[in-house]
Amino acid sequence: MDNLGNLLDGFANVVTPMNLLIALLGVTIGTAVGVLPGIGPAMTVALLLPVTYGMEPTQAFIMFAGIFYGGMYGGSTTSILLNTPGESSSVVTAIEGNKMAKAGRAAQALATAAIGSFVAGTIATLLLVLVTPPVVQFAISLGAPDYFALMLLSFVAVTAVLGASRVRGFASLLIGLVIGVVGIDQTGQQRLTFGIPQLADGIDVVVVAVGIFAVGEALWIAAHLRRRAAEVIPVGRPWMGKQDWKRSWKPWLRGTAYGFPFGALPAGGAEIPTFLSYTTERKLTKHPEEFGRGAIEGVAGPEAANNASAAGTLVPMLAIGIPTNATAAVMLAAFQQYGIQPGPLLFERESALVWTLIASLFVGNLLLLVLNLPLAPAWARLLRIPRPYLYAGILFFASMGAYAVNAQPFDLFLLLTLGLLGFGMRRFGLPILPLIVGVILGPRAELQGRRALQLSGGELHGLLGGWVSWTIYAVVLVVLLWPVLGRFVVRGVRERLVTR
Repeated sequence: MDNLGNLLDGFANVVTPMNLLIALLGVTIGTAVGVLPGIGPAMTVALLLPVTYGMEPTQAFIMFAGIFYGGMYGGSTTSILLNTPGESSSVVTAIEGNKMAKAGRAAQALATAAIGSFVAGTIATLLLVLVTPPVVQFAISLGAPDYFALMLLSFVAVTAVLGASRVRGFASLLIGLVIGVVGIDQTGQQRLTFGIPQLADGIDVVVVAVGIFAVGEALWIAAHLRRRAAEVIPVGRPWMGKQDWKRSWKPWLRGTAYGFPFGALPAGGAEIPTFLSYTTERKLTKHPEEFGRGAIEGVAGPEAANNASAAGTLVPMLAIGIPTNATAAVMLAAFQQYGIQPGPLLFERESALVWTLIASLFVGNLLLLVLNLPLAPAWARLLRIPRPYLYAGILFFASMGAYAVNAQPFDLFLLLTLGLLGFGMRRFGLPILPLIVGVILGPRAELQGRRALQLSGGELHGLLGGWVSWTIYAVVLVVLLWPVLGRFVVRGVRERLVTR
């Protein structure tokens, strides 16, 4: 009952005229950037971090939440109309969605994506309300060794699970950890400052996020610009017939069931549940002949999984302070920008902020449905914006935002350096998320590790703690050794088959 009362208080804060306007602005910007290929919600939140300095924390996070959900919605438009996913989580939507569009059913594909996202987002946000408080109570019982183990698990998960290469993942994490330790440590010693006074306070997370995401992506896209305009499939106002509704509602629910738990897992993300949802719908469908040619179930299920995972990522971020995807990592940086530390004490110290943020997810979800159904043709026209104008604007706002952090020209030099680093990482296939997680969680992992060792008098067994840390270390060991173990298991199965 306390949670319900807190949520109602959150709604009371959200439904003020100014906060509703900010929520509308957030979902509109989020949808717009989600529609444009190569510009995701993580880059947009990173760009807007400096812009929100003058806003109250509550209003800033209402806007960020709208961008987060809106980016998930908008990615489906690009996938369906252009066969170019704006986000990696929208890749599966393109498989059947673009086929439907080419068959003259773009309106139905966009409608099932929008309504499915609304259904999944609403259910997943309800689950967020129910699940997060128990997770907070569990997190309060954890000690320094347990938190250190959790952060180690996050490092291993985002490097060993995501991406095609573990080596590249660990290389990206190492770069992030190096950036994170720049400055003065807890003993007062300078690290990696090279005698530059501006580096004594460390590199601001905002500058890192804007440089790696916005500048790096803009330079990468500029290096691969196509001069011809994108060929967009025309679309009318989205609508669904009776048969479309009948074939969509079960995939919406199944997609939600896949998306939420995977979003809450370290490195779970939206990619795995969207693929699982697509596979499930392909097996359960009564119209197998349509798959590969434009089956509506292949759009409804993955889009629901995509949006449900977005709500799931907020559980570990709010309750434990651990991000599970790039956008959550940048939002975590936003909390730090306001001097707020996500974790188990967040619900006590900033209760009004948290519950207003959660309530804004419900409001933003409804606003997105209202925006997406009538305005789909307008979003489609955004795809015709010339890329040079678009990315020149991104570079301009990125530079202004980075300069606004500390009003130091040195930050512009850092921004360009980090942008070139982001460009190089994309060129050589290094994932971005491990770097951002390393920058944000690296100093916190060092802090918890120091505390654990101090409590044990410098003995390494102080890092082990209780059953929670032992369990986490076991999971880490399995994740690290899985390729070797998997090879032996596959070889053993093959040998048994041969002997039979």
